[in-house]
Amino acid sequence: MKKIDFKKELKQLYGPTARQVVEVVVPGMKFLMVDGKGAPDSSPEFGEATEALFGVSYAIKFAVKKGTLAIDYGVMPQEGLWWADDMSSFSSGDKSEWQWTLMIMQPEFVTSEMVDTAIAQVTQKKNPPAITKLRFEEFSEGRCAQTLHVGPFSEEGPTIARVHEFIAERGERSGKHHEIYLSDIRKAAPEKWKTVIRQPLV
Repeated sequence: MKKIDFKKELKQLYGPTARQVVEVVVPGMKFLMVDGKGAPDSSPEFGEATEALFGVSYAIKFAVKKGTLAIDYGVMPQEGLWWADDMSSFSSGDKSEWQWTLMIMQPEFVTSEMVDTAIAQVTQKKNPPAITKLRFEEFSEGRCAQTLHVGPFSEEGPTIARVHEFIAERGERSGKHHEIYLSDIRKAAPEKWKTVIRQPLV
């Protein structure tokens, strides 16, 4: 059976260092996505979206492993795009007005039919509330600046500022604030949480 570690194969995108901000070009990739609104620490929508995304992602993984492709791979980390209609609420920390898209990257060989089958399986077994909001589509960011933040989410400010300063020297910010959650926050101590901070630029 073939085994693939996509985090290693895409190390330039999913394994940056915290020592510096770097520029990367992010190609189009396939994602499962769920849109929502509200603070991640108090919004039921956020937890429901996470449950649906991981449920379907693992269903796809096991189907690929047992099927004709016979490929064993690790489910990729959850990612989040963040924004607000009024960006002053975003920068002021009023999380109730934050909007987000949670997503998990899927391997190139995953098809819409595989996703539909996995959704049907998860719906039948657990029927998570957000399963009807889930979609499968390609997402491309192109030119981006990114770095690694180590520590709790509440202390991301200086890391985000470093990314923005890096961009200001090379162009302008575009797109949405992007975070990739490399740590399982249920198991790791907050001071050890690892989060990729990414921002598209033009």
